[in-house]
Amino acid sequence: MKKRKISKNNVFKSVGVFAGLILVVLFYFLGLKSTVKTDSVFEVAKGASVSAIATQLQDYGFIDSILLFKMAVRGNGGQIQTGKYDIPAGTSVWRIASMFAKGDVATITVVVPEGLTVKQIKKLLLETPSLTGSVECGAGTDLPVCDLHDGDLFPDTYRVARGTSRLAFLDLMRKKMENIKAVWEKTGRMMPKQLKNWNDIITLASIVQKETPKASEMPIVASVYLNRLERGMRLQADPTVVYAITNGVGDMQGTPLLRGHLKVESPYNTYVRYGLPPAPIANVGMDAIKAVLQPADTNYLFFVADGNGGHKFAKSYEEHMKNHADWREIKKIKNK
Repeated sequence: MKKRKISKNNVFKSVGVFAGLILVVLFYFLGLKSTVKTDSVFEVAKGASVSAIATQLQDYGFIDSILLFKMAVRGNGGQIQTGKYDIPAGTSVWRIASMFAKGDVATITVVVPEGLTVKQIKKLLLETPSLTGSVECGAGTDLPVCDLHDGDLFPDTYRVARGTSRLAFLDLMRKKMENIKAVWEKTGRMMPKQLKNWNDIITLASIVQKETPKASEMPIVASVYLNRLERGMRLQADPTVVYAITNGVGDMQGTPLLRGHLKVESPYNTYVRYGLPPAPIANVGMDAIKAVLQPADTNYLFFVADGNGGHKFAKSYEEHMKNHADWREIKKIKNK
């Protein structure tokens, strides 16, 4: 029987393949290993090289092999993206490299309630530590976000990258409201006959927004004010007075609204001025906008609180006075 000869080339090839498999297996298991002991945040600075980031990660104890991290980066496309990243305890080298390659940056959720003024929103953002920078533009800056008015911003729940600038956040809110306006324009600019333009829509929506927290009530409240406009009556909306006497802050901070306040001279005081205020008194959500564009069909001219977070509506002044008396009795009981 003849003996088969095994060539040296075949031996070397077999050894090479075997060694390659060992490296792959080692990389796989080592890449899944983690040295991250606690939930952490790491920032990839703009312009930083892979080598510099690897050194930082090793210094902070997030990885124990610079070479392994570089191999993992190469396996994820060879690039890393700037930003702040959440690195939970137990995150592997491979996962860190994958996050950096995809730009899977740390995010935060910021809830901006409906009905806040621009001043209140800016205060909220200044109190959100994960955002950065000022809420005001520097001298000489000429951008839309530098000249914000109430009604320009869309309140919503926003998810943004950690470290987002406050001006960028405000601009995000501004652009969302601009998009809503653009949709209205493209779909025919329909609105109640008592209103003339988008400013009127958002101005009335801001009053509705401030008058009731109940989305189901908003179309009825809108109908009351539209009916009053139709009849040439003053709107007599308390929130407009609050806006006037607080210089656009929109919050009495627990101070009651008194009869004397209703006489303040201001274009926003709908107790002394006819028609709508010149501009919105707050930033509004979709429920309030829809309520104005699709108001309820009613003959109501008045409403007053019902003591349960809603309102009682009336077609006549006499009925309204009865509802008002009921509300005073409810307040007496609550204050005991």
